[in-house]
Amino acid sequence: MKIELGDLSAFVAVARAGGFREAARVTDGSASGLSEAVRRLEARLGVRLLNRTTRSVVPTEAGNSLLARLDPVWSEIDSALDVVNGFRDTPTGTLRLNVSMSAARLVLPSIVPAFLARYPEIRLEVVAEESFVDVLAAGCDAGIRYEERLEQDMIAVPIGPRIQRMAAAASPAWLARHGMPAHPRELAPGACIRARFASGAMIHWTFERGGETVTIEPNGQLLVQVGGALDLAIDSAVQGLGVIYLFEDWLAPYVERGLLQPVLQPWWPQFSGPYLYYSGRRLVPAPLRAFIDFIRNDAAAAVLSQN
Repeated sequence: MKIELGDLSAFVAVARAGGFREAARVTDGSASGLSEAVRRLEARLGVRLLNRTTRSVVPTEAGNSLLARLDPVWSEIDSALDVVNGFRDTPTGTLRLNVSMSAARLVLPSIVPAFLARYPEIRLEVVAEESFVDVLAAGCDAGIRYEERLEQDMIAVPIGPRIQRMAAAASPAWLARHGMPAHPRELAPGACIRARFASGAMIHWTFERGGETVTIEPNGQLLVQVGGALDLAIDSAVQGLGVIYLFEDWLAPYVERGLLQPVLQPWWPQFSGPYLYYSGRRLVPAPLRAFIDFIRNDAAAAVLSQN
């Protein structure tokens, strides 16, 4: 029985990704090509390997058995190829990162252009989302999240500013109507622009000053999901709908232009910056190793410039 290596590779990619379109994205192939390869493999083996529906692609019992035997083999092949990649003067390949929306907006723009200019043969793919993600199962090499959202048993490398703050702000027109609150508990009911995570968990507002911590459950007419809808929240705050609570650096351009004014600034809480995290149980691909070295060197240069 002659089995093509490419057909086995297609099956592994689809089974890992949970679908033909996602596998095509990860492998830079086509969904139709992967589908044909899996059909060819199934025909030659004489068994169905994947159960296909309009919503999902799930391995059959035979498919799971085959995948369990192929997974370590494919990991060894990837490792072997990456060892060869290490002998190149310039690393090549694709680096896939799964990052939070805030990291995509506030951290990566100051890093990505210089990194890609330094390594022209590396392609970078960034997936931005707020939900908890198994980066390996999602076909990514690493993730960027804040400390409380890091996956277990991962190696974490600091990336971006190490100290950040949450900030509250409102438009000059809103403050003219309602006045400037002096204490978090003075935020009137209905005065807040609320947000929640994709999981449905509401985001509470925390303020700190002089050892006192105050957490409030914001209330207001507008509720947005963390992600792309945050732009709507900011625009609504600019137009005078109410007080918004977000990363200081995210709101800074609007404050600098006078569209928003700081609210309760002495109460803004600090928190540690994000981390790049990746598995320590597998060989680090050359593009990821280059990225890790790049952000470490960048951080070291920043420290030296401050001394």
